[in-house]
Amino acid sequence: MGNQVTVGIIGAGRIGRLHADNLRAMPSYKLKAISEAYMSEELLAWADSRGLGNVFTDGEDILNDPGIDAVFICTPTDTHASWIEKAARAGKHIFCEKPVSMSSAETSRALQTAKEAGVLLQVGFNRRMDPNFRKLKQLVQAGELGRTHIVKITSRDPQPPGEAYVRSSGGMFMDMTIHDFDMARYLMGEEVAEVYTRGANLIDPMFGRCGDVDTAVITLTFTSGAICIIDNSRQAVYGYDQRVEVFGSQGAAVADNCRPTTVEVSTASAVTRDQPLHFFLERYNQAFTDEVAAFAQSIILQEPAVCSGFDGQQAQLIAEAALESHRTGLPVKLSAFAAEERSEEIEA
Repeated sequence: MGNQVTVGIIGAGRIGRLHADNLRAMPSYKLKAISEAYMSEELLAWADSRGLGNVFTDGEDILNDPGIDAVFICTPTDTHASWIEKAARAGKHIFCEKPVSMSSAETSRALQTAKEAGVLLQVGFNRRMDPNFRKLKQLVQAGELGRTHIVKITSRDPQPPGEAYVRSSGGMFMDMTIHDFDMARYLMGEEVAEVYTRGANLIDPMFGRCGDVDTAVITLTFTSGAICIIDNSRQAVYGYDQRVEVFGSQGAAVADNCRPTTVEVSTASAVTRDQPLHFFLERYNQAFTDEVAAFAQSIILQEPAVCSGFDGQQAQLIAEAALESHRTGLPVKLSAFAAEERSEEIEA
C-alpha cells in the first residue's frame, strides 16, 4: 500500500460523486473503480469525464478486486450494514456514510464483523472535521472554558426534502439530528445519559403523513450532568443555519454561520450582512475533504479512525431514544434503553 490507498466507491449518487472528486485530487488516494446499481448514460458520461474506466453495476466487483485496499459505502442507508459486512469479509478498510443502519441489531453485527476482520471502519460524520467545530473541541479539551455546563446546537435546513426521500430516510432524528447527536458527544467527550424530545409538524403536513416531524427540540443530559439543547427545523428561509455554542464555568465560545463574505453594511436604514451559505455541500466542503484525508492517514499510519464505528453506533442509539421520547412524551434513560435494545437483539 505504501503512502497511497487504492479505493473503490460503492454507490455513485450525489455523495459518492463528491467523494470521488475529492479522492481524485489527493495524492494519498488512487480511485480505481465505482459501482452503481442504477446505471445511466448521465453517470457513464460523468465517469468518463473523470477518466474512470472501471464502472460496475455490482459492488461485489469492487470487493473481489485484490488491488483495492478500501471502499467507500455511499449506498442507501438500508444497505450500509450488509455492505460493511461484505467489505470486512473481503479484507477492505471501510468508510461508510451515516448512519450505519436503522437497526441496532444490524449495526452491532456490522461492527462486530469489521472488528473480527481487523479492518478500519470510519463513519462519515463529517462535521467533526469542520474547522469551526474543531476549534470549539480544542477549547473544551484545553479547559479554557472551564467545566462545560451547556451546549447549544442549532441545525436548520434551508428547504424541506421531498416526500420520497422522507419516507426512506429513517425520519428527522436518524437522518438529520443524528449529526447533532454526534457533535454533542464529540464536543463533550462523554456519553449521554438521558434524551428528551419535543417534536411538531409546523412546516408541511407531508411530514406527518410520513410519520415524521419537521420541527424539534431535543435535550440531552450527559453523565456529568451537563446539558445540550438541540433545535432542528426542516425549513429556514434565510439559508443553512448551523451554529454551536459551548458555555462553561470559565466562559463561552460560539461557532457562527459561514457566509459568502464577512462584510457588514451599516446605513441609516439598516445594518446588513450576507445570508448563511445555502447548501450543505458549500457549508461543509472543507469538512468533507478533511474527513477523507483523515481516513487515508488512519490506514497508512495504522491510527484509530477519527469517527469510529462505536461513535456511529452511539449516535444511532441516541437517535432511536429521541424517537422513543417523541412517541411517549417522556425522557428516555439511555442505559435502560440500550439494555432493552440488546435484549431484543438476543431474542431475535
